[in-house]
Amino acid sequence: MAQDTAFYEKIDQIFNPNGDALVMGILNITPDSFSDGGSYLSEAEWMAQCTTMVNQGADIIDIGGFSTRPGFTEVSPQDEENRVIPVILSIRKQFPNLLISIDTFRAPLAEKAVRAGANIINDISGGQFDAQMFATVARLQVPYVLMHNGPALQTMHANRTVNPNIVQEVFDFLQTQSQKLEALGTNKIIIDPGFGFAKTLEDNFALHQHLQTFQSLPYPLLIGISRKSMIKASSTTDPESRQTRTTDLHRSALANGARILRVHDVAHAKQLTSIHNQQIN
Repeated sequence: MAQDTAFYEKIDQIFNPNGDALVMGILNITPDSFSDGGSYLSEAEWMAQCTTMVNQGADIIDIGGFSTRPGFTEVSPQDEENRVIPVILSIRKQFPNLLISIDTFRAPLAEKAVRAGANIINDISGGQFDAQMFATVARLQVPYVLMHNGPALQTMHANRTVNPNIVQEVFDFLQTQSQKLEALGTNKIIIDPGFGFAKTLEDNFALHQHLQTFQSLPYPLLIGISRKSMIKASSTTDPESRQTRTTDLHRSALANGARILRVHDVAHAKQLTSIHNQQIN
């Protein structure tokens, strides 16, 4: 289905240094995600949730079929494909001008998802878990979320010690991997420090405190802290306290260069980005 001019302007806005901050809504098509596993497994459920997020102002919907929470169970490539491709097809049909992201580290699925109507590839491995991912991205010429993570799927949540050089490590990784992509002829790169992946709580907070470091890289910055352990660790069990803490961290991230907030709660994030965009424009 053909997209209108506003659709392409939204993509261009991601890579415009003076563009608005955007909200990416999370849609997990999984039975075991840590916060909403099993909630959106039927077409009626996933379409209702997508519609809610769109109505709340989501600029991008990020669809994933492989939960990578601590203690995850590995999903076969076929099962992951069976979960997400029907969702992409139905959402694209219902919302022809919506930006859709596919959350996968598998290059063959990333390509099938783009053929089905996805516009962005969101790879938690930063190209490490599938040697063909970068070549696939370059061939498809779609925006790519490059996230920092450990080098192996099976050990990314293994016990770690605090890394006093975590900011430099993440910066170097994102710079090196983005240069590999550019050498293949693609520069539509979005960087993600990878909160909660191959990091201690202390590492996560150190990264958040130094987000301005990543402004020297010429790529838009995506932040994904929604319902992560760093929220739980810095708030009480009261939902209002957690929302307040999430808001504080998101506000700080926007002030320090974040361009995309990847979230479960679109309404709160949209309020923040709207205020931020008004202030900077």
